Amino acid sequence: MSDKSGVIKTFAICGLLLLFTFFVPATFTGQHHEDNPVISEEDQHEMAEADFNAGEMIMEHIADSYEWHIITIGETHITIPLPVILYDESEWHVFMSSKFHHGHNTFKGYFISHDDINAGKIVRKDADGNEIRPYLDISITKNVLAIFMSMFLMMFVFISVARAYTRRKDHAPKGLQSFVEPIIIFIRDDIAKASIGEKKYEKYLPFLLTIFFFILINNVLGIIPFFPGGANVTGNIGVTGVLAVFTFIITTFSGNKNYWTHIVNAPGVPWWLKFPVPLMPVVELMGVFTKPFVLMVRLFANITAGHIIILGFISLIFIFGEMSTGLGFGVSVISVGFSIFMDFLELLVAFIQAYVFTLLSALYFGMATEEAHH
Repeated sequence: MSDKSGVIKTFAICGLLLLFTFFVPATFTGQHHEDNPVISEEDQHEMAEADFNAGEMIMEHIADSYEWHIITIGETHITIPLPVILYDESEWHVFMSSKFHHGHNTFKGYFISHDDINAGKIVRKDADGNEIRPYLDISITKNVLAIFMSMFLMMFVFISVARAYTRRKDHAPKGLQSFVEPIIIFIRDDIAKASIGEKKYEKYLPFLLTIFFFILINNVLGIIPFFPGGANVTGNIGVTGVLAVFTFIITTFSGNKNYWTHIVNAPGVPWWLKFPVPLMPVVELMGVFTKPFVLMVRLFANITAGHIIILGFISLIFIFGEMSTGLGFGVSVISVGFSIFMDFLELLVAFIQAYVFTLLSALYFGMATEEAHH
């Protein structure tokens, strides 16, 4: 940790992750109107009195949004408005998401869609009344803000620990240093060295440390139901996709002659599986792309599934509560109990998924750099 070049590499990787995950919400597609409500007051009243919709509630909690909901007290929604940054029709539009009034109003012709296709996204209507996404949407959404916060937390932790090593050379670690050091040593010895090798692991260690702590911190923050927790960052397939792409790029550019030989002309495989139909080379080449794809889906699916299960148990309280108040109270005991159990299980999964993603990335790097055995 006292090695300055290692710290610089780690921060460089943090910066790249931040840059790419920041632009994940950017969407490319393709009149300015006066402000007017998208949903009438009558519709809002009907929506308020409608039966509880568990599916809608769950999707709202696990999906990204343009504001950070804190709490609802009666009819009052307490939220943190976030900057909306749009580029459309050759001009930039920058304003706060509070202009949408929790998704019920339009501003400068833009509004948050309630349509199934564009649900939760900012759109405008063309001359024919069709919803159109802006050319570029790089708004600071809930997930983007959560990524910023986790990045700053990571930098604070690593800088604090690095300074502690500099100040207290040859002394036993204490405080934050004593918590982080075993994890770093574990990743170095049991993941990087074991998977990549004693001679080559060092240049990959900053990346492995970064993705482990990035995934772990966001997994844990996602379990916390109140600000600054509650954002479903690692349950967003765009974010997990970016992490998997980094692993894919590093693996591809690290691949040596032996690695590509095993893909194109694997030794020990019968010739009739290579010629005239190159069956094995095609299978091996598909594996190059399916490995990062599986990384992406595994992390996304595990984290999202955990959130859905917990929210499902909470939803049971309101579903049975609509039938009978007493039934709602009775079910709440069971629902809260199972939710607490699932929270502890989710905490375990948070560590396991960070470990699995890091371990598999290290294994891919090890396979890409393995030398031929003579």
